[in-house]
Amino acid sequence: MIRASIVFSLFFFIVGTACALEPDQILIIANGDIAVSVQIAQYYCEKRAVPADNILSLPLGRALRYGISRDDYDKYLAKPIRMKLSTPEFAGKIKCLLTTYGVPLKVGKRGPLKDKQVELSQLEKRGQQIKETLERLQQGGTAGASRRKEYLKQELTGLQLEIDRIVGNQTDASVDSELSMVLFDNYELFLWQPNKLKKGGLLSDFGTLMVSRLDGPGERIAFGLIDKAMAAEREGLAGVAYIDSGYSKIMGAALYVEYDKSLRETANMIRRLTTMKVVEESTKELFAPGACPRTAIYCGWYSLKKYVDAFDFVDGAIGYHISSLEAVDLRDPNSTQWCPAMLAHGVTATLGAVAEPYLHSFPKPDEFFSELLDGRCLVEAYYHTLPFNSWRLLFIGDPLYTPFKKH
Repeated sequence: MIRASIVFSLFFFIVGTACALEPDQILIIANGDIAVSVQIAQYYCEKRAVPADNILSLPLGRALRYGISRDDYDKYLAKPIRMKLSTPEFAGKIKCLLTTYGVPLKVGKRGPLKDKQVELSQLEKRGQQIKETLERLQQGGTAGASRRKEYLKQELTGLQLEIDRIVGNQTDASVDSELSMVLFDNYELFLWQPNKLKKGGLLSDFGTLMVSRLDGPGERIAFGLIDKAMAAEREGLAGVAYIDSGYSKIMGAALYVEYDKSLRETANMIRRLTTMKVVEESTKELFAPGACPRTAIYCGWYSLKKYVDAFDFVDGAIGYHISSLEAVDLRDPNSTQWCPAMLAHGVTATLGAVAEPYLHSFPKPDEFFSELLDGRCLVEAYYHTLPFNSWRLLFIGDPLYTPFKKH
């Protein structure tokens, strides 16, 4: 029994060690038409001991492009990456892709499905019939109409989803999230795909790639993400954790309550597992401007596209803001969206959405920070807790940054 326990423990020790991301397991994607994009890739190799051959420089255009069409994504990004990863020296070796400033942020939707015109016409006709029936019920106010209206509304929602699937609506994604699926030959482009790395660790799936990004409102910020992460690793991440819950007091739906609970559990966990001071804002309000000196961790919501300048971020600071559309203007230094504004004010790692992601697509804060506190690097913590790929979130920061190294 004792021998079996030792073998069992040793197995999980070896598994845990084998799963840790190594520098030579990162492939860096740069825009070869923008010199600074390649320079960031080279700088990362120099600082993090990534082999220079692990840079893949692609012709993605001289202009800083926010978006890329689905066809161009397949031709100029996905195809050459697949080719690189199929070569003998890289096959089965790369676990993480790192995109740099200059690589597009969002991939557009696909075109309509072929040979679906008859079905589409029938769905649209049925949808119009339901709308007309709902209008009559609204005017009539007959007994039992309420229940029937609810049923028809649900049917209409289902019809609209199927129409969207056929015509290609809700098939856009962040480039990085789509790249996590680049080794999969065939998967449906509609809404999202489950992240097979979630909760199962890196051994649960050998096809999904982790993806992080060095980017922001200016090339100097992209370089700084590397320097600040390494400085925090050398000196230790020190400062205050600011946790802002309470949004469920405005939006009372069950999912909002669930994420508010996760935020409160995050605060308790940081208190329990670190010596870091924790300050909570649990009312309907947000942290006030200038209220958060020496911010090492910020996690909260909502204030759509209206950043509140509350934080004095230390080197290595992690800013986790739950809100829609906060990475749409990632490269705009004057943007009031949370991602570019936090990056401009000195945060070292953050995440955001390039289009409406819906709340349930965000990693639970307590799960994400639990991974970090357990000694995971940024990109591992993110992919171990991220619900979906081929969707609209992206993660910004040095993938190897490990703020809480396990000794």
